[in-house]
This record gives sequence, structure tokens and C-alpha cells, in this order.
Amino acid sequence: MPMFGRKRVLEPELAHAEVQPLPQPPQARPNGLRSMADHRDYLLSCIEELPPFRQQIMDALDLSLCEDIFAGISLPGFDNSAMDGYAVHWEDVAGASTEHPVRLPVVGEVAAGQSATHRLSPGTAMKIMTGAPMPDGANSVVPYEGTDRGASDVAVYVSVVSGQHVRRRGEDVEQGQQVLSSGDLLGARSIGLVAAIGLDTVLVRPRPRVVVVSTGSELVEPGLQLNSADQIYDSNSYMLAAAAKSAGAQVFRIGAVTDDPEEVKQIISDQLVRADLILTSGGVSQGDYDVVKAVMPELGVTDFAQVAMQPGKPQGFGLIGDDRTPMIMLPGNPVSAFVSFEAFARPVIRKLMGTTPYSRTAMRCTTTQEIRSFPGRIQMARGIVSFGDTGTRQVELAGGHGSHLLGDLARANALLVLGEDTEFVAAGDEVDVWLLGDEQ
Repeated sequence: MPMFGRKRVLEPELAHAEVQPLPQPPQARPNGLRSMADHRDYLLSCIEELPPFRQQIMDALDLSLCEDIFAGISLPGFDNSAMDGYAVHWEDVAGASTEHPVRLPVVGEVAAGQSATHRLSPGTAMKIMTGAPMPDGANSVVPYEGTDRGASDVAVYVSVVSGQHVRRRGEDVEQGQQVLSSGDLLGARSIGLVAAIGLDTVLVRPRPRVVVVSTGSELVEPGLQLNSADQIYDSNSYMLAAAAKSAGAQVFRIGAVTDDPEEVKQIISDQLVRADLILTSGGVSQGDYDVVKAVMPELGVTDFAQVAMQPGKPQGFGLIGDDRTPMIMLPGNPVSAFVSFEAFARPVIRKLMGTTPYSRTAMRCTTTQEIRSFPGRIQMARGIVSFGDTGTRQVELAGGHGSHLLGDLARANALLVLGEDTEFVAAGDEVDVWLLGDEQ
């Protein structure tokens, strides 16, 4: 398998060194189409996880941990009060009630971040704030609400038991305890735990640097004027850049590039220095002006395939440049590009990050309508998932099958995955669905 890091490892040049080919691609079916699963697994087999780096904990949010974390301290680190109130000997107030209050002299006060200046003697109380260390000798806390909040002496109206409203040392985390494991994804709560045990850095896999490029001489940057009827705004580079960012990548959006072969080669070559992955859209089909498919073999080893899926049949992949940077070449129709991103690019990004599972997990949803499909390839239909009256998830189609219907795609929150042998789904039947939320 090809392996690459954040920086190229320079090696002595070898005379007449041969270019290492891609691994053998999966066998196409008699109809010339490659299965969607085979193509995805092939791409995943051609890349390796990025090497780990030690990063500041805030920069490690949503990244994959590459070390086991052990607590160097206990949490809490000392016995402390869980309430604002009075530290007492519980035996002194065991019989306290509203009818028979217990009155105790107040012999001091302990605030959070301070320690008591003396031991608490039996028959006395000490005012204490939440989080403050328990005074030596005290074994319980009476909350303010159970007292008259006296200053020189306090009337206690409630009884407590030993240890009530006291947070014991190590009751959350013991010193030396393993709190996180290699492979864990660092969410906000994990970051809080790491900070609580005193760590400011962790070893994680970095965010992949993904360069996004759209090709097509007809494309115009949003915000500019369309000067002719055959021009369209570049939506793909924005959509794919946003999708890659949502998947966890650090994204560089290059935008639209014309169909000039030399310009395409130059742009891609210039981006290799900062890319862990390049995503392009357009130029990979069978047309006369499919420039990406025509020129990328000049920059590296490539594989172009027809995949048994709709939309998204034409697909390309390559290892480009001296560092063999992976490049996924997606079709240009917006829906085809997005569906292809979900099927292939998102799993690759997640593998680079060391985040599992690589692919979205299919869930079963009940259809609200009849659905017709075309057998022989997987149909990826746009859908809207909601909860029915019984609390079960149900799905309805969001528009038609056209690969240009970006409005329907924007309304959808899921993709229906209709199997290659599916021709008809009756209302009330269950189908596989990919939810498009970032957590899936």
C-alpha cells in the first residue's frame, strides 16, 4: 500500500526508477461496471492513516486519539463541599428539625481555592462554599437552605448523615486510572476530562488537508456577473469544500478551473505541496472535453472506472506527484458529486483521520410512498427522514432522480440506498438510509 505523511521523505534518486503502479483494481462485472462497495474498498486500500502529531487539546477536538490517557491525579483531588452551607460533625446535627433546631457556633469560613486554618472541633460549624476543601474533622455539610444562615452562630433545621454533600477524593477518577483509549474520538466532554487531569496536549491524527477544485470553462465564481447564457455559477467547489470540512478536514477551496489541459495540470501540481487529498469535480466522463481524465495520467498513476451506482457512475482515482498524493476525481453534476463524496471521499477522509467507521452506517426506515428504481445498479435517492405518529422513522422522497436537482438535494436530510436488484418499493416497506448528519 502507498503510504505518505505530512512531509515528503527525500530519498536518493535512482536511475531509471520505475513508477510504482496502483494496486490491482477490483474486477469489473460483465457489464463493465464496478460495484460501489468494491470501488470504495479499493480507494481505502490505497491510502494509509496520517501519522499522529501532538497537538494542543483545543486543536484536538473531534480528532482520533493515538495514545492511552492515564490520570496523573485523582478527581476530585481532595474532599470538598458539594453545596454552599456549613461544614459540621454529622453527629452534632443528627436530631435537628424545624421543631428542634440545633444551634452551633460558627468558627470560620472556607472559600473555594482556600483551606481551613484550623481543625473543626465537635460542637462547632464552619461556613463553606461549593468546591472548598473540607476542614479536618468535618464529615458532612448542611446546605444553607437547612439553616438560618447565621454568621456568629447558626441554627440547623435538618439532620444529615455522615458524608452527606461531600465529594470524596478520587470518587470520579482515581490517580493512575485509564480514562481514554487510543482510537477514541475527542469530543467536548473528553477535552474537558483531559484538561481536568492537567494535560494540555494529546497525541492525535491531524485533520487531512483537502484541496477542492472544480473544472469547467462554463463556471463562474458566485458574486460575479454571468456574461452569457451558457455560463453557470460554481456550486460544486463550495458544496464539496463544506462537505469535507464537515467530515473533519482542513479545506483549501481553489474554485473553478477552465478546461485548458495545461492550466489543470499546473493548478493540481501547485497544490500538491499542501494536500493530503485532492478532490476534483467534473471532467471524468466520456466527453471530448473531460480534461481531468485526459491529463491526470501525466501526473501520476490513475484508475478510472464506471461504478454500478446512480447518480455517480463515472469515477476516478489517482496517486499524483512524487509524494503519491491521493486524488479522487468526482463527476461534475452537483448531485452526482455530492453522492460520490458520501460514497467515496468521506470514507477516505475518515480513514486519513483514523476515525471509524469509515462509511456511514445504514439504518432502516419505513417508506411513506411507492418508489420505483432501476435494477442493475445501486440507486442513491434523496430523501427526507422524519418520525411518524408511532415514533418510528419514516422516509419520503425529496424530488426526482435527476443528477442536476440541487434544490431537492438541499431539502434532503438522507440518502436512500436502493439495492441493485430493487425495482419497486411499496409504501410501508423498509429501505436502507444514510442519514446525512455530521455525527453519522
